[in-house]
Amino acid sequence: MSLLSLSGVTASYGPTQVLFGVDLTLREGEVLALMGRNGMGKTTTVRVITRLLAHRDGEVRFAGADLAGKPPYRAAQMGLGLVPEGRRCFRGLTVGENLLVAARPGEWDMARVTALLPRLGERFGQDAASLSGGEQQMLAIGRALMTNPRLLILDEATEGLAPVLRQEIWTAIAGLRQETRLAILVIDKTLDELRRIADNAVILERGRTVWSGAFSGLTPELTDRYLGV
Repeated sequence: MSLLSLSGVTASYGPTQVLFGVDLTLREGEVLALMGRNGMGKTTTVRVITRLLAHRDGEVRFAGADLAGKPPYRAAQMGLGLVPEGRRCFRGLTVGENLLVAARPGEWDMARVTALLPRLGERFGQDAASLSGGEQQMLAIGRALMTNPRLLILDEATEGLAPVLRQEIWTAIAGLRQETRLAILVIDKTLDELRRIADNAVILERGRTVWSGAFSGLTPELTDRYLGV
């Protein structure tokens, strides 16, 4: 049984339709790469899944429940953990306070999060505003884990970061992949890194699913056609 499924999903911003038929399925413990060029509907799909944007047609189901009409806080309570694009933290709170405000009962607590992301332990008492961009992204990941999600969604988690910090984040994601049964939906452009962690992939083109399958089935022809510049 799938943990998350989208079938024929369409969505709009006001009168402008953005999604025209998105289909994807993600199982417990699976890592799914959501791929496509810029502007093809990836972040909008994430907004629909997390209920930040209502879909118009189709079906969105999580853990067997229909998400239609549910508010974002309810989706989070059900086990959807989002690391949004843009390193969004509570800048006036310390690292520890950012983690604490998101905490829900479960296996992910302060000790486990700071073990996965040691820089957060090193910066525990600092204001989030004082962190580098990469450290803020780590904090966003840690905060999402503190909600003890069933599904972790990473939207461009390494975009625009220094190479050293990018690698630290990819190492942490790989650790999640190897050591837990947490399902992960990841959006990123780095094929080499995605290849290390992703089981399957879905490619969007102009708001539609145009390819899905095992990540190992992504041929050079497919990547040139749908992901190339």
